[in-house]
Amino acid sequence: MSIYLGVDGGGTKTALCLVSEVGDVLAVRDAPSCYYLGADCTEGVSLVSRVLDEAVPALCATAGTTPAQIAFAFFGLPAYGEVTADLPILDAAPRTALGHARYRCDNDMVCGWAGSLALEDGINVISGTGSMSYGQRAEQRVRVGGWGELFGDEGSGYWIAVRGLQAFSRMSDGRLPSGPLLDVLRERLDLGSDLDIVDVVLNRWRGSRSDIAALSRQVVEAAQRGDSVAARILTEAAAELVLLIETACRNLGFAADEAVPVSYSGGVFSAPEVLGRFEQQLSRADRRYDLRTGRFPPVMGAALYAARLAGAPLSPAALERLQETIP
Repeated sequence: MSIYLGVDGGGTKTALCLVSEVGDVLAVRDAPSCYYLGADCTEGVSLVSRVLDEAVPALCATAGTTPAQIAFAFFGLPAYGEVTADLPILDAAPRTALGHARYRCDNDMVCGWAGSLALEDGINVISGTGSMSYGQRAEQRVRVGGWGELFGDEGSGYWIAVRGLQAFSRMSDGRLPSGPLLDVLRERLDLGSDLDIVDVVLNRWRGSRSDIAALSRQVVEAAQRGDSVAARILTEAAAELVLLIETACRNLGFAADEAVPVSYSGGVFSAPEVLGRFEQQLSRADRRYDLRTGRFPPVMGAALYAARLAGAPLSPAALERLQETIP
């Protein structure tokens, strides 16, 4: 029986799973993030090898197998392709963990598309710690967005959180009318005074990308409590995510009369306040989009892609079985 390994790296964690050719989930595991470009990473690109060297054998042990028995693996790595000089190092990183070369690496955006659309032509938009859209149509591949938190990642958890922090500072000193966002962040960060937020974010967290992105939940909570500024931030985030889709659709050359399959993945979409705005704005677009709930999580998409790369894509029956056995 052939076994396929899927690895979905991200800004918060690295997810791994083993899937059999008949659609059984043999093991799943979460490991630390292998995002090596963040301000809070001191190891550099070597972080990727360390995370994989620990996580892959542990995953296989859980399944009662070994890396040598994996038929093929796909590693979706955050920041892959964004630093050309690092590509040889990233491409070589899984070899030690696997002990063989039956694998391929690419950006983790591929995992979101492969899982949510089960390898079907179309577009997936990702909004987690960062954001981007990725689509395939026949042999054409397109990425839009994902330029990093400093001047990109629009509509992401980090982007939402930073705008929430900006609104907090303006509300605190009177440049904006006070709203529920003030109390939500004061409670979450246990602030003695509002200026302590500078100490928390810059000194204690050292500008940690994942810690800051997690504050997007408080922006959502403030919107739930009726904060109009927080609600506007979420509306603008949804608009940015729709723009990622529309641009990818145009770049892939979908015909005007085609219904374009679209899916979404990433933790930001778990908030109904974001998802609802996103769905509403996408429905108002000029072209027809076939919006679908993701069929499989990104990590399983990585395993499905591994099977395709091996020349043995899972059958429709195996996909049905896989869907039934999602942990």
